[in-house]
Amino acid sequence: MTRFSLTNSPIECLVLIERTRIGDSRGFLSRVFCSDELRAAGWDKPVAQINHTRTERRGTVRGMHFQTVPHAEMKLVSCIHGEVWDVAVDLRTGSSTFLQWHAEHLSAENCRALLIPEGFAHGFQVLSDSAELLYCHSEPYTPHAEAGVHPQDPKLGISWPLPIAEISERDNQRPALTPSFTGVSL
Repeated sequence: MTRFSLTNSPIECLVLIERTRIGDSRGFLSRVFCSDELRAAGWDKPVAQINHTRTERRGTVRGMHFQTVPHAEMKLVSCIHGEVWDVAVDLRTGSSTFLQWHAEHLSAENCRALLIPEGFAHGFQVLSDSAELLYCHSEPYTPHAEAGVHPQDPKLGISWPLPIAEISERDNQRPALTPSFTGVSL
């Protein structure tokens, strides 16, 4: 029995995952990760780290984060409380969708997740009063490999659905992409 429905996004290798809920009068069970089933979506590594975040303010933006090679990571992002507008940007050198972004509405209610491959920047905006995300990572966090793109970089043109209410100092200080940026080589 499959517990996931996989839908390709307009950007190659970026996959929307819809989890099947199995429930009764007591509540439900929803599988978050299964290596066998997610292999079809491109997840071909072990889970190295799982993180849980909570964001307290509607309109807050977190991102756009990624790790550089050799610590490039895949992420499986699920919203387990509230709702977010989850965004992935293709930064892969030579990709036909280079610098294009795609967003999905993730919520505790819709049981959706986004499988973000290596070479993508990731971020989100909180659409509810608060939101909690669960991240499965294929690589552990490595401070010297941390990188990011400014979430309001005009070269990306991300259309955030709400006015940005809050952004971290670190994310706000990320530089805009330069004309010489050729992408992330994997």
